[in-house]
Parts: sequence; structure tokens; C-alpha cells
Amino acid sequence: MSGGAARTVRAGRHTVEVHRPDKVLFPEGAGGAQEYTKGDLVDYHRAVAPFMLPHLRGRPLMLERHPDGVDGPRFMQKNTPEHYPDWISRVEVGKEGGTVCHTVCDDSATLLYLADQAALTLHRWLSRAGQVDRPDRMVFDLDPAGDDFEAVREAARLLGELLDELKLPSALMTTGSRGLHIVVPLKGHQDFDDVREFTRDVAETLAAAHPDRLTTAARKKDRGDRLYLDIQRNAYAQTAVAPFTVRALPGAPVATPISWDQLDDPALHARRWTIADAADQARTQPWAGIMSRARALGPARRRLNALRG
Repeated sequence: MSGGAARTVRAGRHTVEVHRPDKVLFPEGAGGAQEYTKGDLVDYHRAVAPFMLPHLRGRPLMLERHPDGVDGPRFMQKNTPEHYPDWISRVEVGKEGGTVCHTVCDDSATLLYLADQAALTLHRWLSRAGQVDRPDRMVFDLDPAGDDFEAVREAARLLGELLDELKLPSALMTTGSRGLHIVVPLKGHQDFDDVREFTRDVAETLAAAHPDRLTTAARKKDRGDRLYLDIQRNAYAQTAVAPFTVRALPGAPVATPISWDQLDDPALHARRWTIADAADQARTQPWAGIMSRARALGPARRRLNALRG
């Protein structure tokens, strides 16, 4: 398929040219997976931009690009290509032996440009430009051994209860794949090493209380049928899938914020929303007020130490 003539889209102060908008990125698939084109991806990002951009602004991104759709080759893009428009923000961050110039998505025009580039999934840093070594988000990834969402649901309840005990606000998000992320807003006072140590201690405390159901074992062969409490994203230069980003899977599922009440919905699963309806969920503002309740980890660390004896 040729993909059709280019389409011009106005976004704020900029105009974005969408090349081959009819190009199929998500073909019809098994289980009734619907077909979606690049134009569909652009339309989704236009609809969800007001809700997605607050979770992207100022953050270095790693882009998961699929120029020939989900059935073709993919590549992970960290460095911003020279041909990207100069109105797209960038941030240069240190790495071992040099630097990387990451793309930053600060506006809807950039979001649409990245969609035109077939950047299907946006992976964001947990820190912001200007303070890249101090995260303002903490993420627990609930990763089931199989596609067992009931185990994910149960683990989320247990972890949510523990975070409540530690007086840390938390927010739930489907990953669009198999599990859930639990996100905690931070004030950015601690560095990545401190945050990672804290998340590891939280996960180990929970796994020790439920050793038959939960594990912190990084090696799959050591997990058995237990759900993996993954804290590996809480490190410098590591990323987590951004809220409302599309996953490169059949049917275009979306990593979608949900409310804690929705955890009890029997229809809930990790791929519950797609680009066809995730914007409707976004308009309910399931995380309303949570991200503005950032905490420092000092008091929570003292409470955790007391719980651990």
C-alpha cells in the first residue's frame, strides 16, 4: 500500500506534515485485533495530547520506532537525528564516555511529528532536564509470570496498601502489555541510588510477606509462577513507558492511567484500552490531584524501617 498523499496538520504554532497517513502500522490480527494506520495514530495523539503532555514535558525520551509497522523491524532511538525540526526540544545528558542528545516532547506538534516518524512507544525518563540525576517519579512494575491479570490485580492491592502505610500517594497505570505500573510522585530531593534502594526495600518487604505469590528475583528461572516486583526502572538513564503511549502490539493497546476504584472492575486487563478509546478514559482524569502530591522519601524511609524492624 502506498500510504496515500501527505496530510498537513496544524498544532499550536507549528505545522506538521504527516507522510503516508494511510500506511498500516497495526494490521488486523488474531483475536479480532483491529487495523490502525499512521493517520489513526496521529488522530489519537491529537486527542490525547492535553492529558499526555504533562507526563512528557522536560523529560528525555527514548523512542521505539517501527517504520514498517509492528510486523516490521524496530529500533530504539536515543539520539535526536539532525533532520528533526529545530523547534523540537532536546536535552544533552551524560553517559559513560560521552553524552546523548535526547528528544524532549514539550508540545503537541512534537507529539504529532514523532507519530509521523512511527515512534509508536515513548519511553520517558523518571527525571527532568536540569535535574536529570534526581527523579521526581518512582515506578513499580508488576510483571506476571504469564498473562495472569488476577495475580497483577492482587499484587497491586498489596503494594497499594503498603504505600498507604508509608503515606506515599500512588497512581495505577495499565502497561498495555501484561501488567500494571504503580507510580509515586517525588519531590526530587533524592538521587537515583537512594530511590532505587528504597524501592528495592519496599519490594523485598512485600515479597517476604507473600513469598508464595511475589518475588524480587531478576532472573526468570528463579521466579517460578510468582509475580515479579520489578524496580529496575528506578535508575539513571533507565526509562518507563509514558502514560497514554501506544504499545507496539496487535490492536494498538495503550498504557493507560486508571483510578484505584477501577482495579476492581472485572473487565480490567493490561490491554483494556487502545487508541480507539484511551482518550475517553483520559478525559475522566483518573490521576486528578495525585501527581501534585509529591513527597520526599525521608519520612517514608523511617516508616519502612520501623515496619521492617
